[in-house]
Amino acid sequence: MEFSSKLLENAVNEVAMLPGIGKRTAMRLVLHLLKQPAERTLLLTDAVTKMRNEIIYCQNCHNISDFAVCEICNNPSRDYSIICVVEDVRDVMAIENTRMYKGIYHVLGGKISPIEGVSPSQLNINSLVEKVKQQKVSEIIFALSSTMEGDTTNFYIFKQIKPFSINVSTIARGISVGDELEYADEVTLGRSLLQRIPFESSMKSI
Repeated sequence: MEFSSKLLENAVNEVAMLPGIGKRTAMRLVLHLLKQPAERTLLLTDAVTKMRNEIIYCQNCHNISDFAVCEICNNPSRDYSIICVVEDVRDVMAIENTRMYKGIYHVLGGKISPIEGVSPSQLNINSLVEKVKQQKVSEIIFALSSTMEGDTTNFYIFKQIKPFSINVSTIARGISVGDELEYADEVTLGRSLLQRIPFESSMKSI
């Protein structure tokens, strides 16, 4: 792709680094921004810069938040005794969209993956174990994607919290094996949460 401007080329190359954005799509987006009034483009860049500099992670669940404790953890109508364990913030959004879950969350920040060099120590697992030790937790729900890495992560956490004798369940396999949670439709995901099964039972089918 030939560029008449180095500034344009640099902008296209940066946008093309975003997931799912190729060079041609990046070019269309950049040219669109170029046609907009300058203040419109500045609003976008200011919003992105402000998000990058000011956004924080909830000290309780590690969800993205504007405050030290996120709105979900601060909501008195939530059931604090039930913790849904997810991979990242996109999964929190997907489950919240079902409007069928009333507990709180724990965002791991990824999955154990030796191939990609992701070890348990790099995830928010220790803080989850501490919650089980210190708080009145009645149930942990594993809601990680049904992939090899997801199952490995589930099993690792299960071994860490097994001595504390709490209910450990996993969302029903209405979510296809190998599917990412964020792409599941809301009805399927909601039913999977409602029809969750004991984690040990799910291990027998692996």
